[in-house]
Amino acid sequence: MKLAIVILNWNGRAMLEKYLPKVLDYSRDEATVFVSDNASTDDSLRWIEKHCRECKIISLEKNWGFADGYNRSLKQIDAEYYLLLNSDIEVTHHWLTPLIEFMDNHPEVAACQPKLLSEKDKDSFEYAGACGGFLDRYGYPFCRGRIFETVEKDYGQYDYLQEIFWASGACMMVRSKDYWAAGGLDGRFFAHNEEIDLCWRLRIMGRKLYCIPESYVYHVGGGTLPKGNPMKTFLNFRNNLTMLYKNLPEKDFIHVMRVRRVLDYVAAFETLIINRNWRDFTAIFKARRAFRRWLPDFYEDRKRIQNMRKDSTADERESFSILRLYYIKGIRQYSKIV
Repeated sequence: MKLAIVILNWNGRAMLEKYLPKVLDYSRDEATVFVSDNASTDDSLRWIEKHCRECKIISLEKNWGFADGYNRSLKQIDAEYYLLLNSDIEVTHHWLTPLIEFMDNHPEVAACQPKLLSEKDKDSFEYAGACGGFLDRYGYPFCRGRIFETVEKDYGQYDYLQEIFWASGACMMVRSKDYWAAGGLDGRFFAHNEEIDLCWRLRIMGRKLYCIPESYVYHVGGGTLPKGNPMKTFLNFRNNLTMLYKNLPEKDFIHVMRVRRVLDYVAAFETLIINRNWRDFTAIFKARRAFRRWLPDFYEDRKRIQNMRKDSTADERESFSILRLYYIKGIRQYSKIV
């Protein structure tokens, strides 16, 4: 099989009903579509069996979350390329062709993504990936088209091929051999930051990632956990710290982890004092405690990942602090950085 599109589902009948038929219509000549179900309790699977019979179903025995749900599903699929696709993505005509052609012609590239636009405001980028992701010196992710809460309008300003640090897990095409060589998604993360962690490992291996804006899709977003949910805050902080621990090069490790400890506590008290959000305040403290508790589980991961480095002097992150640029210098657009 050349390309397997894999949609992970958990009680997502409404999203599948709205977006899956178009995925099938616009992909049938180039890919096989799978829905992998994380033990849904709604009638998702019955609806698929009745209305989308050409879609293949993988049934998992329980809700494994995003990361392990994909790992367990992809092990059952033999394909050259996987395309991880959220159930709340609206695809467009010929969306696959530029991605497949680029990957076929660039064997040094492990993964790519299309341009992600907002389904709710189709002239704007979408928060979770926009036109390709990057990581600043201290581990804060940002995108072409989105820095923190500032999402840009799409005027075609990023309609050029761009090597990126991370591709969005909402719509990521990845070579199967690279996916497994890097170890797949880290199932311990459950959800949030897992695709950035995977992409960082791919880059450590010397592989490249790109955004292909000739292909574009529309994303609803917020399907795993809504913004403002304290569990989302907890997972983002805990997983981001764990990702840094696993992947940071030795030369920056101590400095970055010390700075992040200060910045995390500043973020917690800012949330409490300015936003009066007690739940997010406690979520950040809980995330740091959880990170410290499970740190021993990642000792061997760090050793293995650092041994994977093709160039011990290479650094995959940007050299600047996006916090400084955003909050002190007032830079809100990616185009003002480069």
